[in-house]
Amino acid sequence: MNQKKINRIMDKRALEIILTDQREDLEKKATEALCPREEEKLVELSSPLAQVVTGIRRCGKSTLCYQVLADNDCKFAYVNFNDERLADISDNDLNDVLEVLYKMYGDFSHLFLDEIQDVEGWHLFVNRMLSKGMHIVLTGSNARLLSGELATYLTGRNKKIYLYPFSFKEFCIYGNVDIKKKATKEEGLRRAAFDTYMEQGGFPELALVESKKAYVNGLVEDILKRDIEQRFKIAYKAEFEAMAHHLMNISPTIVSIQDLAEIFSLKSEHTAKKYLQYLKEAYMLMGIQQYSSKSKVRVTHEKIYTGDVALMDKRENALVGKNLGFRLETIVLIHLVRKCKMEDQDVYYLNDRSGECNFVVCSNNKVMQAIQVSYDISSQKTRTREIKGLVLAAKLTRCTDLLLLTDHERATIEDSGFTIKVQPVYEWCLELGV
Repeated sequence: MNQKKINRIMDKRALEIILTDQREDLEKKATEALCPREEEKLVELSSPLAQVVTGIRRCGKSTLCYQVLADNDCKFAYVNFNDERLADISDNDLNDVLEVLYKMYGDFSHLFLDEIQDVEGWHLFVNRMLSKGMHIVLTGSNARLLSGELATYLTGRNKKIYLYPFSFKEFCIYGNVDIKKKATKEEGLRRAAFDTYMEQGGFPELALVESKKAYVNGLVEDILKRDIEQRFKIAYKAEFEAMAHHLMNISPTIVSIQDLAEIFSLKSEHTAKKYLQYLKEAYMLMGIQQYSSKSKVRVTHEKIYTGDVALMDKRENALVGKNLGFRLETIVLIHLVRKCKMEDQDVYYLNDRSGECNFVVCSNNKVMQAIQVSYDISSQKTRTREIKGLVLAAKLTRCTDLLLLTDHERATIEDSGFTIKVQPVYEWCLELGV
């Protein structure tokens, strides 16, 4: 037997060990208390289309896919390509992986491929499996690498499902906090849970670890170095990382590409724009456009938020305060984006010479709701400012569904012929249904 064939057999044996370890890790989830996610209902297991679950690292993509497959008693095989032992695997090795999976699992109808974008040429393998009638469920934590291949090679053969860190509803369910009873005790426990959620954020594992900062530091490092720098061959790594931390420190903020290029001494505005896009594609940052009928205004005036409030300050050298108003605004935006993704709507911010409104929710070109977010409106000055922003939005967009979200206040306000509902964010989050 020649040396090449001996190495090939050894590779398959090594693969079997790796994939057996991964199977055991996945099966441990069956013994854990898992939180149901709203996006589970979007996964179509009998579809001929690849089901693509995408989102920021550690938001629960693998767990969601496992829950859907297990709950429906699917015969499936599993590979996690985010395993350092599979770092050098290529598309040429995927047939060997498939052979080992059949040996381990027997016949199966579904193939669960975790973080598949790590393998160059993965789309060819997926396309071939789909052609053979295999049902494919795959995850990925980088929108660019996934969407580029999907658009080019799997057009019309995939369904994309976006997943986010825990919503407040999911955070409560995971922590065994009642979300329905209106009694004083349950209400108090929900408010306490929301204080923790606003401080800690929604990454599922964060509630289970002692050192929150170490966890978030590791997450940020993985995203910057593995998901972006390695894959996109970032030339100015120090400048790129400094820019990423700067944007997380000052979010939410309206971005000036020119300022970013100057602050970090980048060669061109094009480089700064490209770096910002990478951060959004890895879901570390998310952006919304300014509400306007002019496309140029929408494209050039983007407001940036972190993908979770934990990224705002749970990092080394963040040097930012509690910023409760900004944290509340970020939580509202993430909940809105998640809801709008499901309902095919869009979220913008409104900024006019005479005032601003945090969010307007649109269906096609019609504004369905205008929302202001303010942690505390006990000050008359703050109260007046927030009401003025909502009235302005109503006049500019003809929207009559006006909502002012606060930390704790409830009220109904009549102003300038408009009715404004005031509601605590924690209550609104639960009513939103995500």
